[in-house]
Amino acid sequence: MFYKGVYHLFYQYNPKGAVWGNIVWEHAVSKDLINWESLETAIVPSEWYDIKGCWSGSATILTGEKPVILYTGWDNSSRQVQNMAVPKNASDPYLREWIKIPQNPIMVPLPENGINVSSFRDPTTAWLGKDGRWRLIVGNKEDRHHKGRALLYTSKDFIRWTKKQHPLHSSKKTGMWECPDFYPVSHRGELGLDTSVTGPGLKHVLKVSLDDTRFEYYTIGTYFPDLDRYVPDNTSVDNKNGLRYDYGKFYASKTFFDNYKTRRILWGWINESDSTQDDVDKGWSGVQAMPRSIWLDNVAKSQLIQWPVSELESLRGNKIYKEDIILMGGSTIEISGLTAAQADVEVSFNLPSLTDVERMDSNLDAQQLCSVNGTASNSMVGPFGLLVLASSDLAEQTAVYFRIGHHQNKMKVLMCSDQSRSSLQSDVDKTTYGAFVPFSLKQKSLSLRILVDHSIVESFGEGGKSCITARAYPTQAIGEDARLYLFNNGSTSVVASKLTAWDMGSAQQP
Repeated sequence: MFYKGVYHLFYQYNPKGAVWGNIVWEHAVSKDLINWESLETAIVPSEWYDIKGCWSGSATILTGEKPVILYTGWDNSSRQVQNMAVPKNASDPYLREWIKIPQNPIMVPLPENGINVSSFRDPTTAWLGKDGRWRLIVGNKEDRHHKGRALLYTSKDFIRWTKKQHPLHSSKKTGMWECPDFYPVSHRGELGLDTSVTGPGLKHVLKVSLDDTRFEYYTIGTYFPDLDRYVPDNTSVDNKNGLRYDYGKFYASKTFFDNYKTRRILWGWINESDSTQDDVDKGWSGVQAMPRSIWLDNVAKSQLIQWPVSELESLRGNKIYKEDIILMGGSTIEISGLTAAQADVEVSFNLPSLTDVERMDSNLDAQQLCSVNGTASNSMVGPFGLLVLASSDLAEQTAVYFRIGHHQNKMKVLMCSDQSRSSLQSDVDKTTYGAFVPFSLKQKSLSLRILVDHSIVESFGEGGKSCITARAYPTQAIGEDARLYLFNNGSTSVVASKLTAWDMGSAQQP
């Protein structure tokens, strides 16, 4: 949240080890979303209602600039209950100390209401209705139909909460909905909206994290406040095959409204892909993705756009700029002159004629197509893109690329992030990720932006229409030995019309 000139990040943390367990709410603050200072731990297990762990939740700023935190506690009988904490001194912009209210727990799962007491967690930021009541949702699953549910609660005073008879929304065969998020987006422009805004000229987004699959999906639809119902549009499916913020390693995400710059910011968690022993050895695990601005696609209206916050550009250093680089079929061209282990790279590709392109297997989804075909498998148009965190002999490389072809009788742009050769180390996850990028046949070019930060590769296709985050653990392509290449393994030449790359400095970390 943003409060009195300060950004606050609360995150789950294990003070006793590098792997999951003993969960507390850690707290860091920033003036620019990039450089962070760690403060005192905000919430720790101390009462019967959270003694086994203080799990995820959300912050809400009440009327009169009063911040509160709602969080899930794991109580002494292994139930998940919802609790509240308030700042000891709300005039302190850093909100250094938090106090649990005496009325806790304020929401308790009741089995007679069909609530699984171990699947009742992660309250959202609340929104204020025109009737003067606060509303929020809690993630849940209904066991009989394996139905994911966003349970809806209302309150006049933010302490006494009543569960509505029906959920805000649910979907069969999706399992437990963790870390739900519900917020409005404008039909016009990139400006964000406060969570309580309703009315014409906007849509609502419902995002859920699927405990079964460990990835997320979202729908865009209409919120009917008088009925307390959310109805997704029919532009995408409402299940695990739905639209995703990120098609790679990105989970348990959360947005907040930044009233300082009138934008909505998305945070996502990137977990590790190496072994548990590696985590123990290095003494930490898990990072936050770069904060992203997020808004409704102003053209299609059927999906969201994401882009790294502009503050990230303050870390840019030495700049490389090149134009009209011809990539013949089978070519690889090094981009030298920068530290490729920490880089921000933007490139635009002019597209060749698309009259004769391959047919992709219609029985495979995007990730399967990327995994089966791979970087080395050539077609008429693609794969072409960038090799990052690459060694000089290319024995190690993470390839992020496009491939164009017909899929299910439509021309499609496939975007892949291929970790299959990312490391010579054997005990790391080398999953290849993939997504289709929204594309028009009228387009003459494709853009790609990649943020590289040692083991992290965040890729944004076509201005943030499709995003893929990956982890790579090279043994040779590290530090000054990391390389950056353009490549084209397709049979048709492609032109990189513009390439701009920057060295990136290091931010202050909590």
